[in-house]
Amino acid sequence: MEFENSKNFSLIKMNFENSSIKKILDKMIQHQETKVLKIGREIVPDLTSEDIRNPQDFPELHKDTIFNYEDGILTGYHSVKIALSKARKF
Repeated sequence: MEFENSKNFSLIKMNFENSSIKKILDKMIQHQETKVLKIGREIVPDLTSEDIRNPQDFPELHKDTIFNYEDGILTGYHSVKIALSKARKF
C-alpha cells in the first residue's frame, strides 16, 4: 500500500489497544449507544440494548429516519474502531 511508507502510517501502527484514541472512541461509542437506545425506546418502549444491534427486526425502527441516522453514526464509530485495530497488523 502506498501510505505504508508515510509518517502518518507509523502513528496508526502504534499500540491501539492501550491508546488514548481507543479510550476516546470507546466513550464515543458508549454515548452513541445510549443515544440510539433512548431514541429507539421512544419508538419501541421495551427495546433492549441487544435489540438495537438488530433494528431490522423492528419495522418501526427501520422506517424512522432519526433512528437510522443515529444508528449510522454508531456504525461509523464501530467501523473506525475496527479499522484502527486492524491497521496496526500491517
